[in-house]
Amino acid sequence: MVLMSSCVSHAAQPASNTNSPASDVSATYKIGPGDVLRVSVWKEEGMDQEILVKPDGGITFPLAGDIQASGLTTQELTDALKSKLKRYIPNPVVTVSVLQSTSNKIYVVGKVNRPGEYNATHYMDVLQALSLAGGLTPYAESDEIKIIRRRNGKKEVYEFDYDEVISGDQLEMNIILEAGDTIAVP
Repeated sequence: MVLMSSCVSHAAQPASNTNSPASDVSATYKIGPGDVLRVSVWKEEGMDQEILVKPDGGITFPLAGDIQASGLTTQELTDALKSKLKRYIPNPVVTVSVLQSTSNKIYVVGKVNRPGEYNATHYMDVLQALSLAGGLTPYAESDEIKIIRRRNGKKEVYEFDYDEVISGDQLEMNIILEAGDTIAVP
C-alpha cells in the first residue's frame, strides 16, 4: 500500500515540537477500541472468531484469556496470542486481521462546511480530511490551519497553509493523520 506520493518526501515540522511524523507514515495500523478483528488458529476447530475490541482496548480469546489489544499492530497481537497459546497448543499458527476499523477517528473543527468527527477508513492526509469536511468556508484563514496531535501525553501542533499546499508548494505540510488528530481551521 502506497501511503504517500513520491513527490511528498518530508513530513511537516511541528510548530511546538521537533519530532517529525515521517516515521508514522510507514507505521502499520494500530488496533483501537471498537475495531472488529478476525483471529484464527490453524487446525484448531472453534478458534476462528470475530472479536470486537472492548472500550478498554482489551479482547478475550479462548485459552489465552484477556489481552490488551489497543495500541498494538496485528503482528504484535499475533505474537502475544502465540505466546499465551503455546502453553496449550504446540507451535500455534495464529492469524489476526482487522475486519472493520472504527477507532481511527479524526476531527475537523472551525471554519469548514461540515465540522465534526470522521472515521478514517484508510490512511488520510490533511487535504483529504478537509475535503470530507466539505472544504473551507469563505471566512476561513487558510494560512493559519493547525493539526493538533496528542502523543505520549504531550501536545504537538503542526502548521498547515492550505494555499501553499494546493498550489503545489510546501507539500510536506500535507501529513498523514493519526487517530485522534484534530484539524483546527480558524
